[in-house]
Amino acid sequence: MAQVLEFKLPDLGEGLTEAEIVRWLVQVGDVVAIDQPVVEVETAKAMVEVPCPYGGVVTARFGEEGTELPVGAPLLTVAVGPSAPGGEGEGSGNVLVGYGTSDAPARRRRVRSAPVGPVTADGPTGARRPDRPVVSTGAGHARVTAARTEGPVPVISPLVRRLAREGGVDLRHLAGSGPEGLILRADVEEALRAGTAHPAGAPVAAVAQAPAVRISPDRDGIRTPLKGVRGAVADKLSRSRREIPDATCWVDADATELMRARAAMNAAGAPKISLLALLARICTAALARHPELNSYVDTDAREVVQLDHVHLGFAAQTERGLVVPVVRDAHARDAESLTAEFARLTEAARTGTLTPGELTGGTFTLNNYGVFGVDGSTPIINHPEAAMLGVGRIVPKPWVHEGELAVRQVVQLSLTFDHRVCDGGTAGGFLRYVADCVEQPAVLLRTL
Repeated sequence: MAQVLEFKLPDLGEGLTEAEIVRWLVQVGDVVAIDQPVVEVETAKAMVEVPCPYGGVVTARFGEEGTELPVGAPLLTVAVGPSAPGGEGEGSGNVLVGYGTSDAPARRRRVRSAPVGPVTADGPTGARRPDRPVVSTGAGHARVTAARTEGPVPVISPLVRRLAREGGVDLRHLAGSGPEGLILRADVEEALRAGTAHPAGAPVAAVAQAPAVRISPDRDGIRTPLKGVRGAVADKLSRSRREIPDATCWVDADATELMRARAAMNAAGAPKISLLALLARICTAALARHPELNSYVDTDAREVVQLDHVHLGFAAQTERGLVVPVVRDAHARDAESLTAEFARLTEAARTGTLTPGELTGGTFTLNNYGVFGVDGSTPIINHPEAAMLGVGRIVPKPWVHEGELAVRQVVQLSLTFDHRVCDGGTAGGFLRYVADCVEQPAVLLRTL
Protein backbone atom coordinates (compact mmCIF):
# COMPACT_ATOMS: atom_id res chain seq x y z
CA MET A 1 0.00 0.00 0.00
CA ALA A 2 1.33 3.42 -0.92
CA GLN A 3 2.30 5.80 1.86
CA VAL A 4 1.41 9.48 1.45
CA LEU A 5 4.19 11.80 2.61
CA GLU A 6 3.92 15.53 3.06
CA PHE A 7 6.70 17.75 1.71
CA LYS A 8 6.98 21.11 3.45
CA LEU A 9 8.69 24.29 2.30
CA PRO A 10 12.28 23.69 3.45
CA ASP A 11 14.65 26.03 5.23
CA LEU A 12 16.17 28.01 2.36
CA GLY A 13 19.08 29.34 4.39
CA GLU A 14 20.36 32.91 4.82
CA GLY A 15 17.78 33.53 7.54
CA LEU A 16 14.88 33.43 5.09
CA THR A 17 11.53 32.66 6.68
CA GLU A 18 9.11 32.74 3.72
CA ALA A 19 8.89 32.40 -0.05
CA GLU A 20 6.40 33.16 -2.79
CA ILE A 21 5.24 30.47 -5.20
CA VAL A 22 6.12 31.68 -8.70
CA ARG A 23 5.44 28.58 -10.79
CA TRP A 24 4.49 24.99 -10.15
CA LEU A 25 6.69 22.56 -12.09
CA VAL A 26 4.49 19.50 -11.48
CA GLN A 27 0.79 18.71 -11.62
CA VAL A 28 -1.32 16.50 -9.40
CA GLY A 29 -0.92 12.98 -10.80
CA ASP A 30 2.64 13.47 -12.04
CA VAL A 31 5.32 10.95 -11.18
CA VAL A 32 8.33 12.65 -9.61
CA ALA A 33 11.82 11.37 -8.90
CA ILE A 34 13.80 12.01 -5.76
CA ASP A 35 15.27 15.53 -5.76
CA GLN A 36 13.30 16.56 -8.84
CA PRO A 37 12.43 20.30 -8.77
CA VAL A 38 8.69 20.61 -8.15
CA VAL A 39 8.12 24.33 -7.63
CA GLU A 40 9.84 27.62 -8.40
CA VAL A 41 9.75 30.11 -5.53
CA GLU A 42 11.00 33.64 -5.03
CA THR A 43 12.58 34.67 -1.76
CA ALA A 44 13.93 38.01 -0.67
CA LYS A 45 17.28 36.89 -2.08
CA ALA A 46 16.64 35.06 -5.33
CA MET A 47 14.36 32.88 -7.43
CA VAL A 48 15.10 29.19 -6.85
CA GLU A 49 13.72 25.77 -7.72
CA VAL A 50 12.80 23.56 -4.78
CA PRO A 51 13.56 19.81 -5.13
CA CYS A 52 11.29 17.22 -3.51
CA PRO A 53 13.09 14.66 -1.33
CA TYR A 54 10.53 11.94 -2.16
CA GLY A 55 9.90 9.88 -5.26
CA GLY A 56 6.36 8.87 -6.18
CA VAL A 57 3.04 10.30 -7.36
CA VAL A 58 1.96 13.84 -6.56
CA THR A 59 -1.43 13.63 -4.85
CA ALA A 60 -1.98 17.27 -3.85
CA ARG A 61 -0.45 20.75 -4.11
CA PHE A 62 -0.94 23.49 -1.56
CA GLY A 63 -0.91 27.15 -2.50
CA GLU A 64 -1.62 28.96 -5.73
CA GLU A 65 1.00 30.79 -7.76
CA GLY A 66 1.53 34.15 -6.09
CA THR A 67 0.91 32.77 -2.59
CA GLU A 68 3.49 33.48 0.12
CA LEU A 69 4.24 30.54 2.37
CA PRO A 70 6.27 30.42 5.59
CA VAL A 71 9.09 27.91 5.99
CA GLY A 72 7.55 24.65 7.22
CA ALA A 73 4.20 25.11 5.45
CA PRO A 74 2.99 22.14 3.33
CA LEU A 75 3.92 22.33 -0.35
CA LEU A 76 2.61 19.03 -1.69
CA THR A 77 1.94 15.40 -0.82
CA VAL A 78 3.50 12.42 -2.57
CA ALA A 79 2.31 8.82 -2.58
CA VAL A 80 5.38 6.59 -2.25
CA GLY A 81 5.68 2.86 -2.05
CA PRO A 82 5.04 -0.22 -4.21
CA SER A 83 1.89 1.21 -5.83
CA ALA A 84 3.56 4.46 -6.86
CA PRO A 85 5.38 3.87 -10.15
CA GLY A 86 8.96 5.00 -9.82
CA GLY A 87 8.32 5.80 -6.17
CA GLU A 88 10.62 4.95 -3.33
CA GLY A 89 9.95 4.33 0.30
CA GLU A 90 12.49 6.83 1.61
CA GLY A 91 13.38 10.36 0.64
CA SER A 92 16.76 11.84 -0.05
CA GLY A 93 16.93 13.76 3.20
CA ASN A 94 17.39 16.88 1.10
CA VAL A 95 16.27 19.97 3.01
CA LEU A 96 18.21 22.81 1.38
CA VAL A 97 17.64 24.21 -2.08
CA GLY A 98 20.37 23.32 -4.55
CA TYR A 99 21.59 20.17 -2.82
CA GLY A 100 20.57 17.13 -4.84
CA THR A 101 21.49 13.48 -4.39
CA SER A 102 20.21 11.86 -7.55
CA ASP A 103 20.86 11.90 -11.26
CA ALA A 104 18.85 14.07 -13.63
CA PRO A 105 15.13 13.76 -12.85
CA ALA A 106 13.08 11.39 -14.92
CA ARG A 107 10.63 12.82 -17.43
CA ARG A 108 7.29 13.54 -15.81
CA ARG A 109 4.31 11.49 -16.96
CA ARG A 110 0.63 11.48 -16.20
CA VAL A 111 -0.90 8.46 -14.44
CA ARG A 112 -4.42 9.78 -13.91
CA SER A 113 -6.92 11.35 -16.22
CA ALA A 114 -8.13 13.78 -13.56
CA PRO A 115 -6.44 15.41 -10.58
CA VAL A 116 -6.80 13.71 -7.20
CA GLY A 117 -6.29 15.38 -3.85
CA PRO A 118 -7.85 17.85 -1.46
CA VAL A 119 -6.38 21.06 -2.86
CA THR A 120 -4.57 21.99 -6.04
CA ALA A 121 -3.08 25.20 -7.35
CA ASP A 122 -5.74 25.33 -10.07
CA GLY A 123 -8.75 25.14 -7.79
CA PRO A 124 -10.82 22.37 -6.16
CA THR A 125 -10.02 18.82 -7.11
CA GLY A 126 -11.40 17.74 -10.44
CA ALA A 127 -13.03 21.13 -11.11
CA ARG A 128 -13.46 22.06 -14.75
CA ARG A 129 -14.64 25.30 -16.23
CA PRO A 130 -17.20 25.19 -19.05
CA ASP A 131 -15.94 25.94 -22.53
CA ARG A 132 -16.40 29.54 -23.59
CA PRO A 133 -16.02 31.22 -26.96
CA VAL A 134 -13.19 33.62 -27.64
CA VAL A 135 -14.15 37.21 -26.82
CA SER A 136 -12.42 39.86 -28.93
CA THR A 137 -12.06 43.39 -27.60
CA GLY A 138 -11.43 44.81 -31.06
CA ALA A 139 -8.52 45.34 -33.39
CA GLY A 140 -5.27 46.24 -31.69
CA HIS A 141 -6.36 44.88 -28.32
CA ALA A 142 -5.49 41.77 -26.35
CA ARG A 143 -7.74 38.76 -26.92
CA VAL A 144 -9.50 37.10 -24.03
CA THR A 145 -10.11 33.41 -24.50
CA ALA A 146 -11.91 30.58 -22.78
CA ALA A 147 -10.50 29.49 -19.46
CA ARG A 148 -8.07 26.60 -19.82
CA THR A 149 -9.53 23.52 -18.24
CA GLU A 150 -6.35 21.71 -17.28
CA GLY A 151 -2.58 21.84 -17.40
CA PRO A 152 -0.25 24.80 -16.83
CA VAL A 153 -0.79 28.09 -18.61
CA PRO A 154 1.94 28.47 -21.27
CA VAL A 155 3.83 31.62 -20.25
CA ILE A 156 7.20 32.64 -21.68
CA SER A 157 8.76 33.43 -18.28
CA PRO A 158 8.01 33.78 -14.55
CA LEU A 159 8.45 37.54 -14.97
CA VAL A 160 5.44 37.66 -17.29
CA ARG A 161 3.46 35.62 -14.78
CA ARG A 162 4.35 38.11 -12.04
CA LEU A 163 3.40 41.08 -14.25
CA ALA A 164 0.01 39.51 -14.87
CA ARG A 165 -0.55 38.72 -11.22
CA GLU A 166 0.30 42.22 -10.04
CA GLY A 167 -1.82 43.77 -12.79
CA GLY A 168 -4.84 41.58 -12.08
CA VAL A 169 -4.75 39.70 -15.40
CA ASP A 170 -6.00 36.11 -15.24
CA LEU A 171 -3.69 34.26 -17.63
CA ARG A 172 -6.21 31.45 -18.04
CA HIS A 173 -8.47 33.87 -19.91
CA LEU A 174 -5.74 35.33 -22.15
CA ALA A 175 -4.86 34.11 -25.63
CA GLY A 176 -1.09 34.20 -26.21
CA SER A 177 0.37 35.53 -29.46
CA GLY A 178 3.49 33.38 -29.25
CA PRO A 179 4.10 29.97 -30.80
CA GLU A 180 1.38 27.45 -29.85
CA GLY A 181 -0.43 30.08 -27.80
CA LEU A 182 2.55 31.03 -25.64
CA ILE A 183 1.71 34.13 -23.60
CA LEU A 184 4.31 36.86 -24.06
CA ARG A 185 4.99 39.98 -22.04
CA ALA A 186 3.44 42.07 -24.80
CA ASP A 187 0.18 40.10 -24.43
CA VAL A 188 -0.08 40.96 -20.74
CA GLU A 189 0.85 44.60 -21.28
CA GLU A 190 -1.76 44.87 -24.05
CA ALA A 191 -4.37 43.37 -21.73
CA LEU A 192 -3.54 45.98 -19.12
CA ARG A 193 -3.81 48.80 -21.65
CA ALA A 194 -7.05 47.41 -23.07
CA GLY A 195 -8.59 47.07 -19.63
CA THR A 196 -9.20 43.32 -19.89
CA ALA A 197 -7.63 42.65 -16.49
CA HIS A 198 -9.90 40.90 -14.03
CA PRO A 199 -9.28 38.89 -10.86
CA ALA A 200 -8.34 35.26 -11.13
CA GLY A 201 -11.40 33.05 -11.12
CA ALA A 202 -13.77 35.73 -12.48
CA PRO A 203 -16.26 34.39 -15.05
CA VAL A 204 -15.20 34.83 -18.65
CA ALA A 205 -18.68 36.01 -19.59
CA ALA A 206 -18.16 39.06 -17.42
CA VAL A 207 -15.60 40.31 -19.90
CA ALA A 208 -18.23 40.56 -22.62
CA GLN A 209 -21.18 41.62 -20.45
CA ALA A 210 -19.72 44.16 -18.03
CA PRO A 211 -17.54 47.23 -18.52
CA ALA A 212 -13.84 46.36 -18.52
CA VAL A 213 -11.93 46.88 -15.30
CA ARG A 214 -9.23 49.45 -16.02
CA ILE A 215 -6.03 49.97 -14.14
CA SER A 216 -5.83 53.78 -13.88
CA PRO A 217 -3.99 56.17 -11.57
CA ASP A 218 -6.93 57.59 -9.63
CA ARG A 219 -7.03 59.05 -6.13
CA ASP A 220 -5.85 55.78 -4.62
CA GLY A 221 -3.14 55.22 -7.24
CA ILE A 222 -1.72 51.96 -8.51
CA ARG A 223 -0.54 49.76 -5.66
CA THR A 224 2.45 47.48 -6.16
CA PRO A 225 3.35 45.17 -3.26
CA LEU A 226 6.87 45.56 -1.91
CA LYS A 227 7.80 41.92 -1.61
CA GLY A 228 10.32 39.47 -2.92
CA VAL A 229 13.50 41.05 -4.27
CA ARG A 230 12.00 44.54 -4.43
CA GLY A 231 10.84 44.29 -0.84
CA ALA A 232 14.25 43.12 0.35
CA VAL A 233 15.96 45.97 -1.51
CA ALA A 234 13.53 48.49 0.00
CA ASP A 235 14.22 47.20 3.50
CA LYS A 236 17.98 47.28 3.03
CA LEU A 237 18.03 50.78 1.54
CA SER A 238 15.81 52.11 4.32
CA ARG A 239 18.06 50.55 6.93
CA SER A 240 21.14 52.00 5.26
CA ARG A 241 19.64 55.50 5.34
CA ARG A 242 18.65 55.11 9.01
CA GLU A 243 21.95 53.72 10.30
CA ILE A 244 24.78 54.95 8.08
CA PRO A 245 25.96 58.59 8.17
CA ASP A 246 27.18 58.67 4.59
CA ALA A 247 29.13 61.26 2.66
CA THR A 248 30.15 61.47 -1.00
CA CYS A 249 33.19 62.81 -2.83
CA TRP A 250 33.80 62.74 -6.56
CA VAL A 251 36.39 63.52 -9.21
CA ASP A 252 36.61 63.64 -13.01
CA ALA A 253 39.27 61.42 -14.56
CA ASP A 254 40.75 61.04 -18.03
CA ALA A 255 40.04 57.43 -18.98
CA THR A 256 41.64 57.59 -22.42
CA GLU A 257 44.69 55.51 -21.47
CA LEU A 258 42.57 52.93 -19.66
CA MET A 259 40.45 52.46 -22.78
CA ARG A 260 43.60 52.15 -24.91
CA ALA A 261 45.04 49.58 -22.51
CA ARG A 262 41.86 47.52 -22.68
CA ALA A 263 41.86 47.69 -26.50
CA ALA A 264 45.47 46.45 -26.52
CA MET A 265 44.59 43.55 -24.19
CA ASN A 266 41.67 42.53 -26.36
CA ALA A 267 43.68 42.69 -29.58
CA ALA A 268 45.97 39.88 -28.49
CA GLY A 269 43.47 37.10 -29.31
CA ALA A 270 43.01 36.00 -25.69
CA PRO A 271 39.60 36.07 -23.94
CA LYS A 272 38.17 39.58 -23.94
CA ILE A 273 38.62 41.72 -20.83
CA SER A 274 35.63 43.78 -19.72
CA LEU A 275 35.86 47.36 -18.55
CA LEU A 276 34.06 46.37 -15.35
CA ALA A 277 36.79 43.81 -14.63
CA LEU A 278 39.52 46.48 -14.99
CA LEU A 279 37.60 48.81 -12.66
CA ALA A 280 37.22 45.95 -10.19
CA ARG A 281 40.96 45.29 -10.33
CA ILE A 282 41.56 48.97 -9.62
CA CYS A 283 39.11 48.79 -6.68
CA THR A 284 40.87 45.87 -5.03
CA ALA A 285 44.25 47.59 -5.43
CA ALA A 286 42.85 50.75 -3.84
CA LEU A 287 41.32 48.79 -0.95
CA ALA A 288 44.71 47.20 -0.28
CA ARG A 289 46.05 50.74 0.25
CA HIS A 290 43.01 51.96 2.17
CA PRO A 291 41.61 48.90 4.03
CA GLU A 292 39.45 51.08 6.28
CA LEU A 293 36.89 51.15 3.47
CA ASN A 294 36.70 47.34 3.35
CA SER A 295 34.90 47.05 6.66
CA TYR A 296 31.59 47.32 8.49
CA VAL A 297 30.36 48.72 11.78
CA ASP A 298 29.25 46.31 14.50
CA THR A 299 26.69 48.59 16.11
CA ASP A 300 26.06 46.31 19.09
CA ALA A 301 29.75 46.13 20.01
CA ARG A 302 30.43 49.71 18.81
CA GLU A 303 33.38 48.46 16.80
CA VAL A 304 34.62 48.87 13.24
CA VAL A 305 35.40 45.42 11.80
CA GLN A 306 38.09 45.53 9.10
CA LEU A 307 38.12 42.57 6.71
CA ASP A 308 41.11 40.87 5.10
CA HIS A 309 39.26 39.68 2.00
CA VAL A 310 37.34 41.55 -0.69
CA HIS A 311 34.00 40.11 -1.76
CA LEU A 312 33.08 42.62 -4.44
CA GLY A 313 29.42 43.32 -5.12
CA PHE A 314 28.24 44.99 -8.31
CA ALA A 315 24.85 46.55 -8.91
CA ALA A 316 22.79 44.86 -11.62
CA GLN A 317 19.40 46.10 -12.81
CA THR A 318 16.97 43.31 -13.76
CA GLU A 319 13.28 43.05 -14.57
CA ARG A 320 12.75 41.84 -11.00
CA GLY A 321 14.49 44.87 -9.53
CA LEU A 322 17.97 45.84 -8.40
CA VAL A 323 20.22 43.01 -7.27
CA VAL A 324 23.84 43.01 -6.12
CA PRO A 325 25.66 39.77 -7.04
CA VAL A 326 28.94 39.20 -5.22
CA VAL A 327 32.29 38.15 -6.70
CA ARG A 328 34.02 36.11 -4.01
CA ASP A 329 37.69 36.82 -3.27
CA ALA A 330 37.92 39.50 -5.93
CA HIS A 331 41.28 40.59 -4.53
CA ALA A 332 42.80 37.24 -5.57
CA ARG A 333 41.50 37.32 -9.16
CA ASP A 334 43.12 38.71 -12.29
CA ALA A 335 41.25 40.67 -14.95
CA GLU A 336 40.44 37.58 -17.01
CA SER A 337 38.98 35.73 -14.02
CA LEU A 338 36.98 38.79 -12.98
CA THR A 339 35.58 39.15 -16.51
CA ALA A 340 34.37 35.55 -16.53
CA GLU A 341 32.78 35.80 -13.10
CA PHE A 342 31.03 39.08 -13.88
CA ALA A 343 29.59 37.51 -17.03
CA ARG A 344 28.39 34.42 -15.18
CA LEU A 345 26.72 36.36 -12.38
CA THR A 346 25.17 38.88 -14.75
CA GLU A 347 23.55 36.11 -16.77
CA ALA A 348 22.27 34.47 -13.58
CA ALA A 349 20.83 37.83 -12.47
CA ARG A 350 19.11 38.28 -15.84
CA THR A 351 17.49 34.83 -15.69
CA GLY A 352 16.65 35.05 -11.99
CA THR A 353 18.78 32.05 -11.03
CA LEU A 354 21.17 33.67 -8.56
CA THR A 355 21.45 31.68 -5.34
CA PRO A 356 21.12 33.34 -1.92
CA GLY A 357 24.85 32.80 -1.39
CA GLU A 358 25.66 34.75 -4.56
CA LEU A 359 23.68 37.75 -3.30
CA THR A 360 25.10 38.07 0.20
CA GLY A 361 28.41 38.57 1.97
CA GLY A 362 29.73 41.53 -0.02
CA THR A 363 32.32 43.81 1.59
CA PHE A 364 32.46 46.60 -1.03
CA THR A 365 30.25 47.49 -4.00
CA LEU A 366 31.06 48.78 -7.48
CA ASN A 367 28.18 50.62 -9.14
CA ASN A 368 28.54 51.25 -12.88
CA TYR A 369 25.61 53.61 -13.36
CA GLY A 370 27.21 54.91 -16.55
CA VAL A 371 25.35 52.15 -18.40
CA PHE A 372 22.21 54.25 -17.89
CA GLY A 373 23.81 57.17 -19.72
CA VAL A 374 24.34 59.37 -16.65
CA ASP A 375 27.49 61.11 -15.47
CA GLY A 376 27.16 61.06 -11.70
CA SER A 377 25.24 59.74 -8.73
CA THR A 378 25.26 59.63 -4.94
CA PRO A 379 24.18 56.03 -4.32
CA ILE A 380 22.95 54.55 -1.06
CA ILE A 381 25.53 52.29 0.57
CA ASN A 382 24.76 48.58 0.42
CA HIS A 383 24.24 47.92 4.14
CA PRO A 384 26.26 46.82 6.12
CA GLU A 385 29.20 47.71 3.88
CA ALA A 386 31.19 50.89 4.43
CA ALA A 387 31.54 52.29 0.90
CA MET A 388 30.50 52.16 -2.75
CA LEU A 389 32.41 53.33 -5.81
CA GLY A 390 30.26 54.84 -8.55
CA VAL A 391 31.36 55.06 -12.18
CA GLY A 392 29.60 57.32 -14.68
CA ARG A 393 29.56 57.11 -18.46
CA ILE A 394 32.82 57.56 -20.36
CA VAL A 395 32.33 60.29 -22.97
CA PRO A 396 34.57 62.53 -25.08
CA LYS A 397 35.04 65.94 -23.47
CA PRO A 398 37.41 68.91 -23.75
CA TRP A 399 40.36 68.24 -21.44
CA VAL A 400 43.73 69.86 -20.80
CA HIS A 401 46.26 67.16 -21.68
CA GLU A 402 50.01 67.84 -21.45
CA GLY A 403 49.34 71.57 -21.37
CA GLU A 404 47.08 71.65 -24.38
CA LEU A 405 43.34 71.49 -24.91
CA ALA A 406 42.34 68.13 -26.36
CA VAL A 407 39.31 65.86 -26.66
CA ARG A 408 39.72 63.01 -24.17
CA GLN A 409 37.56 60.17 -22.81
CA VAL A 410 36.40 61.49 -19.43
CA VAL A 411 34.59 59.71 -16.62
CA GLN A 412 33.21 60.92 -13.31
CA LEU A 413 34.04 58.77 -10.28
CA SER A 414 32.25 59.05 -6.96
CA LEU A 415 32.79 57.43 -3.58
CA THR A 416 30.00 57.25 -1.03
CA PHE A 417 31.37 56.16 2.34
CA ASP A 418 30.35 55.56 5.93
CA HIS A 419 31.82 58.51 7.85
CA ARG A 420 32.06 56.35 10.97
CA VAL A 421 34.80 54.15 9.51
CA CYS A 422 37.04 56.91 8.17
CA ASP A 423 37.39 60.62 7.61
CA GLY A 424 37.42 62.56 4.36
CA GLY A 425 41.19 62.27 4.00
CA THR A 426 41.05 58.47 3.71
CA ALA A 427 38.09 58.56 1.37
CA GLY A 428 39.77 61.21 -0.78
CA GLY A 429 42.99 59.22 -0.87
CA PHE A 430 41.14 56.11 -2.03
CA LEU A 431 39.30 57.98 -4.76
CA ARG A 432 42.40 59.80 -5.93
CA TYR A 433 44.28 56.51 -6.25
CA VAL A 434 41.41 55.04 -8.29
CA ALA A 435 41.48 58.09 -10.56
CA ASP A 436 45.27 57.82 -10.96
CA CYS A 437 44.93 54.18 -12.05
CA VAL A 438 42.19 55.11 -14.53
CA GLU A 439 44.38 57.87 -15.99
CA GLN A 440 47.63 55.88 -15.88
CA PRO A 441 46.96 52.12 -15.81
CA ALA A 442 50.67 51.47 -15.42
CA VAL A 443 50.26 52.51 -11.77
CA LEU A 444 48.62 49.10 -11.24
CA LEU A 445 51.90 47.37 -12.10
CA ARG A 446 53.09 48.18 -8.58
CA THR A 447 50.42 45.91 -7.11
CA LEU A 448 50.60 42.98 -9.55
